[in-house]
Amino acid sequence: MEQQDPGTDASRRPIKARGNALVRRIASALASSPLTPNAISVLSIVFAGAAALLWLPPWGAWLCALGIQLRLLCNLFDGMVAVEGGKSTPTGALYNEVPDRIADSLLLVALGYAAGLPWAGWAAALFAALTAYVRTLGGALGLAQDFRGPMAKQHRMALMTLACLVTPFEAMFAGSRHVLVVVVLVIAAGSLLTCATRLRAIARQLEAAR
Repeated sequence: MEQQDPGTDASRRPIKARGNALVRRIASALASSPLTPNAISVLSIVFAGAAALLWLPPWGAWLCALGIQLRLLCNLFDGMVAVEGGKSTPTGALYNEVPDRIADSLLLVALGYAAGLPWAGWAAALFAALTAYVRTLGGALGLAQDFRGPMAKQHRMALMTLACLVTPFEAMFAGSRHVLVVVVLVIAAGSLLTCATRLRAIARQLEAAR
C-alpha cells in the first residue's frame, strides 16, 4: 500500500507494474469510479482473510494463492488511485500501513498453522511487521524508506504463493507438507534478516550524516 503525496516518491515502494499500460487503464477506471483508495486498502484485508483458508485440505491452498494475488492487486491499485488518480486523503497514510500489517498477519499465521508450526507462523507475522516498522522508522528519521529484502513484502508473498500452488500436489502424491514447513521457516528467518539489513543501512546513513 502506498497512498502518499505525489511529491514523496521516495516513500513509495518501487513497482514495475505501475508502468504497464493495462494496469494504468484499470487504475484510471477505478479512479473514475466511486471506489476510494482507502476502500481498496480495506478490501485487501478481505482478500487476505479469504486466503487464510489455506488450511482447508487439499485444494484450499489454490484459493489462498488467488487471495494473495488479489490482495497484492489492492496494494497496487490503492496507491495508483490515490496518487496518479488524484484521490489521496488526509488519512491515506493510516490506510497505507495498517491494513497491510493485518493482511500480512492473517496470511502468515494461517501459513504457520497449515504447516503444523503455529509458532513459526506467529514469528513470521511478527518479523514481517518489524520489517515495516524499521522501514517507516527510517522515514521518520528523515531518510528515504528502505524497501530492500531479502524478504520484503513482495518476496514473502511470492514465496507463499509458490508454496500454495505446489502444496496440493505434494499432499496428493507424497501425503506430506514439507514445502509449507520450509516456506514458513524461510519467511520468518528472512524477515528477521531483512530487519537487520535495513537497520544496518539506517545506522550507516545516520553516521554518514554527522
